[in-house]
Amino acid sequence: MKTEKNTADFWNKPPFRADHVGSFLRPESIKKARKQLQNKEITPDDLRRVEDEAIRHLVEKQKQCGLKAVTDGEFRRSWWHLDFFAGLEGIQKTATSKGFVFHGVHTKAESVELAGPVGFSNHPMLRDFAFLKSCAGEHTAKMTIPSPAMLHFVLAIRNEQFTLPNFYGSESALLDDIANTYKDALKAFYDAGCRYLQLDDTSWGALCSAEQRAALTKRGIDPAALAAKYVSLVNAAIADRPVDMTITMHICRGNFRSTWFSSGGYEPVAQELFGRARLDGFFLEYDSERAGDFTPLRHMRDQQVVLGLVSSKTGTMEERDAIRARIDEAAQTVPLEQLCLSPQCGFSSTEEGNMLTEEEQWNKIRLVVEVAESVWK
Repeated sequence: MKTEKNTADFWNKPPFRADHVGSFLRPESIKKARKQLQNKEITPDDLRRVEDEAIRHLVEKQKQCGLKAVTDGEFRRSWWHLDFFAGLEGIQKTATSKGFVFHGVHTKAESVELAGPVGFSNHPMLRDFAFLKSCAGEHTAKMTIPSPAMLHFVLAIRNEQFTLPNFYGSESALLDDIANTYKDALKAFYDAGCRYLQLDDTSWGALCSAEQRAALTKRGIDPAALAAKYVSLVNAAIADRPVDMTITMHICRGNFRSTWFSSGGYEPVAQELFGRARLDGFFLEYDSERAGDFTPLRHMRDQQVVLGLVSSKTGTMEERDAIRARIDEAAQTVPLEQLCLSPQCGFSSTEEGNMLTEEEQWNKIRLVVEVAESVWK
């Protein structure tokens, strides 16, 4: 665990006092171009040119709002996680009988499955990051990818019919390959110039839920053992990262069209995750009562805690004083110098996006920046 950061550096090193999770609402130009590609009216290269222009505009907008870390908004993705997984060796996207169930809505009926040993080579998102880096200038180009634990969760836990394929003699062999795949991924992104990488993960949201923990137990899966396994997997995956590469984790309870799939505070996983994971920081959802209180943060060590106190699910603006009061409350458990502020999630974890306007989205980002500047002067 890296501990060299000092208080004076927090405005200049990630995670930043005012930060964000990564995804933004897709502009109409991209939506239109994707439909045209689907109808074979344009080519993939035509779509990429539309995406490039939209990303250039997005990066400039992030800079204008006062953010220090900029992303490509995940504009080239349909899903926050499946697109990355599908670019790995041994993983293929597949149609499913039904979508994943959120609070009252269903996603598209897609997932991924094992088709061979997992590996990382010539991943298309390396090109995506290189373009972002070229647009970032002096700002920090932030890359977001799903966590290694999330890959196992999608393949082997969410899919209740999963059986270990013949090319893996044991689950430990699969976990070792996942860890090594991510080691290779981190090195490749680092070599491409990435110094700030975020691992996105909803498996921890499931492990915070009493209902979903009970469902796992009913299937013969010990939630505590699974949590320990996932922390070990993450630690193995990031063990070789360079000292100047910041790696954080965003923990989510679901973010599809402004809905969610789980509720429950962090207490069931806090000691294991916050106390043992060798990450530099955590982006934590705290925009509703579903996330519980700040008590579990007592298990934090010297990691940065990015409080997701501004909701990306609704256009309704939070009160500045109320946000500052919650930051003060969190500071009773974690020192203020370890805290940062962000929206609780991205604005468009899938291409469908949340139920707010682009103007409301940017108002939320400006709010994060303004409150952070007033708290950490």
